Amino acid sequence: MSRHHHHARARADRASLYDDITNKIIAELEVGRVPWVQPWGTAAAKAPLAMPANAATGRQYSGINVLILWGAVIEHGFPLQSWLTFRQALSLGGHVRKDERGTTVVYADRFVPDDEKKRAQETGEEAQAIPFLKRFTVFNVAQCEDLPDDLAVAAPAPEPDLIEPRVEALIKKTGIAFRIGGNRAFYVPTHDYVQVPPPQAYFQTIDWHRTALHELGHATGHASRLGRDLSGSFGSKKYAFEELVAEMNAAFCCASLGIVPTVRHADYIGSWLEVLREDNRAIVRAASQASKAADWLLAFLPETETASEPANDRRAA
Repeated sequence: MSRHHHHARARADRASLYDDITNKIIAELEVGRVPWVQPWGTAAAKAPLAMPANAATGRQYSGINVLILWGAVIEHGFPLQSWLTFRQALSLGGHVRKDERGTTVVYADRFVPDDEKKRAQETGEEAQAIPFLKRFTVFNVAQCEDLPDDLAVAAPAPEPDLIEPRVEALIKKTGIAFRIGGNRAFYVPTHDYVQVPPPQAYFQTIDWHRTALHELGHATGHASRLGRDLSGSFGSKKYAFEELVAEMNAAFCCASLGIVPTVRHADYIGSWLEVLREDNRAIVRAASQASKAADWLLAFLPETETASEPANDRRAA
């Protein structure tokens, strides 16, 4: 196969991967299901509410892989959120059961096209790398056998009464200006503060926590923190994209804290669909930014947290 042909095929494969992921999420949204708050707590969800993690390394998956693996757990009724590659299962003394189908996850890589190398040489500028996705396959621990016993056990769910003080402590520690009052929840980028109505205004206190995490998610985008583009006005594509980031950030934070995620703005589904149909990379970018936001916030959890790995040890995808 000629090199040129190989490159063209690899390019088509990368494009189709973005399309596959995007189309799957569009299909879910079109029927009114939101993939990052899949039906936790319904009979379909046998697995505990948690972030998916690699059983061999202990690392949590991030970005779009969270949505892919949560989706697979729901679709196949897996009882665990733990995953291994074929070789990792072997290296742990076990193996994937015959005829089990794996789940395709992705990691982000970069490459510099030849014409870009040439342009860089001619102009003396830095060559621009193009991000692309590579696929690899993982299997749920439930699809494997002969693994060490301790791998097949789900982590115990956090005690419900432990959640709330931790969220309050996290809010204080982030240093983000946080006001309680009024009857609407919002973040004001120009003055960099979050406002959330008092907990009594919510049907369940847990909704107050979910809302707080959503608005704090917006605040992580401030120039002094992660520096996302918060300039979109209400109703614009930029605004819808940032809502997507804040929503997924809240779902990732909730799952990490043992709070069942919910959708804060179901009325945005239409505008999210527009964003995803227009750009097949949007959901991958939004999920990646949501992971960074959640990592930034969860880094402020009180020190008793030993279970989760430091954020900089996360998988790149």
